[in-house]
Amino acid sequence: MLYLGLCALALVFAIQASDPAPFYLFDEIDANLDAQYRTAVAQMLSELAEGGQFICTTFRPEMLLVADKCYSVGYQNKTSSIDVCSREAALNFIEGQIAGK
Repeated sequence: MLYLGLCALALVFAIQASDPAPFYLFDEIDANLDAQYRTAVAQMLSELAEGGQFICTTFRPEMLLVADKCYSVGYQNKTSSIDVCSREAALNFIEGQIAGK
């Protein structure tokens, strides 16, 4: 699964380099990667963000360390809410999720 994910990311990054889109939306692209690959992917997204916008969901700290902005998503009384949060608050949430497993 690791190599399939890396191949898919390599394809997206190659397309972005040759025919860039204004934004990309990724849902937990780092979920099956180990810490070394998560750090490398996060750094690559940070560098590529000069030519496009990358929106990523994650439950891993490496992506947050390079993020320009973090958001929290809540759900209460059948209503979702999205709020800007600090990087520290996002990291604390992720650490709590990891500790709870």
